Amino acid sequence: MSLFSSGKYSTLRIPVPGTERRMVIPDGSWIKCRNCGQTLYFDRLEDNLLVCWYCNCHLPMNAGDRIRSLTDADSFEERDAAMSSTDPLHFTDLKSYSSRLNDSIRKTSLRDAIVCGTATLNGHRYSLGVMDFRFMGASMGSVVGEKIVRLVEQATEEKLPVVLVTASGGARMQEGILSLMQMAKTCGALERHAEANLPYFAILTNPTYGGVTASFATVADVILAEPGAMIGFAGPRVIQETTNSKLPEGFQTAEFLLEKGLIDRVVERKNLRRELGLLLEYFGK
Repeated sequence: MSLFSSGKYSTLRIPVPGTERRMVIPDGSWIKCRNCGQTLYFDRLEDNLLVCWYCNCHLPMNAGDRIRSLTDADSFEERDAAMSSTDPLHFTDLKSYSSRLNDSIRKTSLRDAIVCGTATLNGHRYSLGVMDFRFMGASMGSVVGEKIVRLVEQATEEKLPVVLVTASGGARMQEGILSLMQMAKTCGALERHAEANLPYFAILTNPTYGGVTASFATVADVILAEPGAMIGFAGPRVIQETTNSKLPEGFQTAEFLLEKGLIDRVVERKNLRRELGLLLEYFGK
């Protein structure tokens, strides 16, 4: 798992009078919280939904774990699982786009940066798409846009609510204008879904940036966000350097955007399942 460092073992030295012993801890059994630096043992961290119990920092959650946390057991049916990006521009920076895609596929066992399908929660059927930041920063390329559109169009046809869980660095620069086109494409599908009087809920997690924020992430009927999630178009450093001004305290955090009216609720991860269940029940009437 990408949260953990590489290597076979980590060692913790424990002094004993007259001698020295070493406790061998298998690597991957603990991590340090990126916010407070405390040691977190992974077995307990999994039970706590990857939330630090010292400072409440919400650590990254992959698509599989997120789907399990928001659905009834074994109810998720994936769609378009084999769809994968190509390299239409033959783009190369430090390495080719094709190589980057292959590296991400190998690292995550995903074909691209979003997993889509249908599921139930408390018996309520709905369409669900979950982005996974491990895959090229969950950047939005043609496949991400196409999978979202297909998911939404199926939901419109079957009269189902749509839920999208975002985590993204923005548009996928290696696909150029083809990536930017996905902003209008996804919003168009969601507009047709809204015209059919069907609900769409967005759950914004850390980070949600760029073209994702500027399109489907912020056009939902109800927008939820996890505590401390960073949400925006450009990053705070870029904005501060461009405007040459000091940004407000907490700028672009979920709490700041709640105060400014961009999102509707900040919900802790342990409460997201219940919150989503209530929304599906209320809007399904």
